[in-house]
Amino acid sequence: MDKRDRGRGRAPRHVKPEGLEIQTGYQDPLEEGVILGRNAVMEALDAGVPIDKIFIAKGDVDASLGHMASRARGTGAVVVETDRRKLDHMSKGQTHQGVVALASVKAYCEITDILALAQERGEPPLVVICDELSDPHNLGAIIRTAEAAGAHGIIIPKRRSAGITPIVQKTSAGAVNHLPVCRVPNLTAAIKELQQAGLWIYGAAMEGERTLWETDVTGPAALVIGSEGEGLGRLVAEHCDFLVNIPMLGKVSSLNASVSAGLLLYEVVRQRTGNK
Repeated sequence: MDKRDRGRGRAPRHVKPEGLEIQTGYQDPLEEGVILGRNAVMEALDAGVPIDKIFIAKGDVDASLGHMASRARGTGAVVVETDRRKLDHMSKGQTHQGVVALASVKAYCEITDILALAQERGEPPLVVICDELSDPHNLGAIIRTAEAAGAHGIIIPKRRSAGITPIVQKTSAGAVNHLPVCRVPNLTAAIKELQQAGLWIYGAAMEGERTLWETDVTGPAALVIGSEGEGLGRLVAEHCDFLVNIPMLGKVSSLNASVSAGLLLYEVVRQRTGNK
């Protein structure tokens, strides 16, 4: 198949610091990783607990919240202003004082770490890019399959995406502990970085010009999986080298994102291992 020319650390586990009370309506707060209240969130930041996201009540202009948001962004956490009703839902009726944080099970890596792992193994890089995948169960399932298929890492966007929370860890059956996950502010910039490193980018889309089975994916590759409802974003799709589809022979028009990712990943495995 012709290909057009173009220019070409793992963190410690999340441990509840001594003296930090994580209030939650869940049966097991550490399993869910929900931290409620201003003092608890600040203590978590002070203790170095990896924070994935902090949700702050929209319209609250308290100076202490501004300081908290600034501290959180400095650690790489995403800060989101949201409606109090969402905070009430997340806290399961417990007092949240306008702040709910989600702890991360590990720190995020860099794209260079993913590529270095492939080089260390002596294998062509295989990366999965999740384009605004919001369901943590889908993300966890994709991470589990990607690790089993020998992928070298996952890339997710900072905004409008599930993060590597305890729910993702549980759904991945622990695979997230063995697979690097990179979170980037801009997916198209990440795609360009991968292309410059020699990877070909394959986006999964119903309008793809060919099936993956007809496409050579034995070389360095990144597979892009779109969001649950919208599929690939326009800019992300435009930056892919190829759009590939999965044949749909029944009456439904699409597959679950994690199922699609599994089919694509194991076609790469089939081709790379020479299985017919």
